[in-house]
Amino acid sequence: MGAEAGERGMERNDMRRDDPGARIKLEHGSGGALSRELVDGLIFPRFRGESYPELSDGARVSIDGEAVLTTDTYVVDPLFFPGGDIGTLGVYGTCNDLSVSGAVPRYLTLGLVLEEGVPIRDLERVLASVAAASAEADVRVVSGDTKVVPRGKGGGIFLNTSGVGARIFAPALTPGRIRSGDAVIVSAPVGSHGITILAARESLSVGGNLKSDCACLHPLCSLLFGLGGDLRFMRDATRGGLAAVLNEAAQGRSWILEVDEAAVPIDRDVAAVAEILGLNPLEVANEGVLVAVVADGRREEALALLRSHPLGAQASVIGRVMDAPDTDRGRVILRTFVGGRRILDFPRGLVLPRIC
Repeated sequence: MGAEAGERGMERNDMRRDDPGARIKLEHGSGGALSRELVDGLIFPRFRGESYPELSDGARVSIDGEAVLTTDTYVVDPLFFPGGDIGTLGVYGTCNDLSVSGAVPRYLTLGLVLEEGVPIRDLERVLASVAAASAEADVRVVSGDTKVVPRGKGGGIFLNTSGVGARIFAPALTPGRIRSGDAVIVSAPVGSHGITILAARESLSVGGNLKSDCACLHPLCSLLFGLGGDLRFMRDATRGGLAAVLNEAAQGRSWILEVDEAAVPIDRDVAAVAEILGLNPLEVANEGVLVAVVADGRREEALALLRSHPLGAQASVIGRVMDAPDTDRGRVILRTFVGGRRILDFPRGLVLPRIC
């Protein structure tokens, strides 16, 4: 079906873009006429390109050298929040996973699960965000799928994105490369995404100045790639926040990670709202923060590289890798504001559901 015919079909079935009341129907997921009109008239035109010129069951892509593959699903509530929405989150989150793995993002797939009754305008807004974020990240959406579930059986809009990138950094950025004496760096203030989502979800009056840190981290990662083998490890600190990333790195190792609580950057508004809610910003999700471990002799250079970019302007060395007795190995130790030392463990319990 051509674009013109698709537009005529959309008008017949109340999917006109100038109709604020148009909503997703179960028939949009049936595989029939409305399904085709949804894809042809609303979704596909935003992503048509050289590598995806027409609808088919698969897209041909080209990667020079070794490829990196990742996949993720996004169920954030609410769909739209200060600093982003589920569309930007899906693109940046997947690109960030590729970037911290040493790859340059190239291609994405886009899977949509739509709940019956979702306003068409909400879907348009999400698709526009996906297209804009993809352009900023210089990736191409080359394939996708759409399903519709009955009212009350979904969360409005869910996204699944798979990403393919070309690996450009040879060493594996895994915990096994971390050595005693290495420095731990965080690229930006922590906790803002999760706290912003919670404030928006609950319409908290104290959250008016909050904004998600949702961003594409590839520019920061590519700066650090210049450190070569002295860049040991990288992760983006998403669910579970900084605490989860550090514990994943330390678990089962022969050393400890010692973190200076006072050195961890936290925005004032985030800290204030977290204190009111009884949350620890170190355990809250981020969508624009990376954690890097670098050789101690390169930490100042790494810090300067990160701070040369707006996303890394508040980068900070927050700790170091240390030898430890057998009883302490594999732990993350937090040096507190008051000078004490305690274990910083994995987050426990359901801290913030549907945060990404």
